[in-house]
Parts: sequence; C-alpha cells; structure tokens
Amino acid sequence: MVRQFLVLCVLAALISGCGSGGVPSDASPGVGKEAAAGSPGKVRVAFVTNNASDFWKIAEAGTKKAAEELGCEVLFRIPSKGTAEEQQSIVQDLIVTGVSGIAISPKDPQNQTEMLNEAAAKVNLITQDSDAPESNRICYIGTNNYDAGRAAGELIKKALPEGGRIMLFVGTLDAQNAQDRKRGIEDVLKGTNIEIIGVRTDETDRSKAIANVQDTLVTYPDVACLVGLWSYNGPAILNGVRDSRKLGQVKIVCFDEEEETLQGVKDGHIFGTIVQQPFEFGYESVRLLVDLAKGDKSRIPPNKAIYIDVLTVTRENVDEFWTRLKQLTGRT
Repeated sequence: MVRQFLVLCVLAALISGCGSGGVPSDASPGVGKEAAAGSPGKVRVAFVTNNASDFWKIAEAGTKKAAEELGCEVLFRIPSKGTAEEQQSIVQDLIVTGVSGIAISPKDPQNQTEMLNEAAAKVNLITQDSDAPESNRICYIGTNNYDAGRAAGELIKKALPEGGRIMLFVGTLDAQNAQDRKRGIEDVLKGTNIEIIGVRTDETDRSKAIANVQDTLVTYPDVACLVGLWSYNGPAILNGVRDSRKLGQVKIVCFDEEEETLQGVKDGHIFGTIVQQPFEFGYESVRLLVDLAKGDKSRIPPNKAIYIDVLTVTRENVDEFWTRLKQLTGRT
C-alpha cells in the first residue's frame, strides 16, 4: 500500500490541466463501443461522479494525468444535485455526444440497473467508487468498500477503547459503497462494547447533514462517536459538533480527505479518517476505458474488480499525507 502511494507521488510533478473540458460542437451522435473521437484518432471517454464533493477534484486530477499520458479526451461530469435522475441525463447526453466509454459512480445501483445496462449496450461501461455488480458493467475500479468499513471499525475501536454508543451518517444507504462500509464496520464491532445506535441519511444535502448531527447530539447525549461514511460527512459532523459546542466531548471518525477533514484531524478534533485514493480512481478508469476502446481487455481481472488500497490517517501521519496529496493534485 505504501509503495503504491509513493509511486503516485512520483507522478505528482507531471500533473497538468489538459485533457478535460467542454463538449466539442462537432461531436457525432450514435457512437458505439469503438474508439469515439472529438478529433481524428483521439479517443474520447467520460467520467461521471455521484455528487459535487471535493473528493472528486482529486479524481479529476487523475483523469487529467491519464489524458495527458495517453493523448485522449476526458469529459468530466458532476451531477450538481447528486441525484440518480441527473446521472441518467448526463449518461444519455454523453452517449449522444459520442464517447467510447463511461466510468460512473452509481448513486442508486439497484434502481439504476436498467439505465446502466442500456448504456452498456452502447458504450464501454465501467463503475468506479461505488459498484453496480448486478448490471452489465465491464469492471469496477475503486475501493473494496467492505474492507474500508473494516478499517473504519478498527479506528472506532481505538477511539473508544472502553466502548460506547455511535451513530453513522451517510448520504444514502442505496449506494453499494455505503452498504459495504456499514457492513464492514458492523462485522468488526461485533462482540465489543460498542453499539451502533442507527444511521442518519441526508441525500447529499449538506445542511441536512449538519442538522442530523445536531439532532443526534440532543437526542442521544451519551453518544460517544459520530461516524461519517461519505466524504462531506466528515466536515458536516465537525461543523455540527462545533456548533453544538461539543468539540472534544465526542469522537469523530470519517472517510476521505477533504481539506476540512484533514484540518480537523490535524487540530485533534477528528480522531481519524479512512482515505481512499481517488486520484487512482480517475487515472485507472481512463486507462482502462482507452484500452477497451482499442479492443484490449487484458487488464480486466477474473473477478472484474480492480481494487485500490485505503490508508488510515490520524494526527500522527496527517502532515505527511497532506503534503503528498497537495503534490499529487498540484495544489500549494
């Protein structure tokens, strides 16, 4: 895992902003799975997120790096409201625009199966970040979210060595990654003195996410730890606890590497966060889609899943991690 992360850091100095952008006016509709192109010989692929979180800025840097190396074009699309309906509209537009492949993080995979299968019949479709295993997607690229949940469970145990009650927070439990992370946490905490009170969902509404935290602190004054499963949940929990004037009175464990989350870890307000490697999500998704556009399926493993390791970031290693992250994304 460490070796993989260090390799990524070597790439940091080479990152540039090319390869992603708007839709050319000469795009041809009705392009199938062959190498669609905005200009002769140039493969065009797309990357679709499931919300507008800062998490995806890191993934976008990865897509740009791959586009630079491979000479392809990447259309990076973000559903501003984070709904399945928006994703469907985006996918349909991308197919009409003319892409050879799409990498998508399905918001509601079970109810999006028909839409995903329709897309898979027209373009090379892979999933990233959150899987849709019942669909006809070619491959999944991203975190093994069950293992990530287990890592979060271990972090919770360290935060609460004497046990206690915890509440989970997430946008929706419809997403496969949320379900898998929850199951991983539950399995690790079995047989301990740590009790999961329940799960509060917010449908990616940041204001509701903060309100959920504040309500939990009032309803369950003895809650010992608040756990955020999606990237923006960390900052939402931190703000909710701060607004309730309970910083230092309740532990916080969360996912991903939003700047506010990392600052919270650095300040000691967040016990720790399980970080994925979204840069790799973007980079590897584009690489695979370009391979598929050329008819090369050799990188697809038998289980049709390419897993990217997670890292556990606490106050002890947050400075080192944050420095490397800034290098990787070209931030200062």
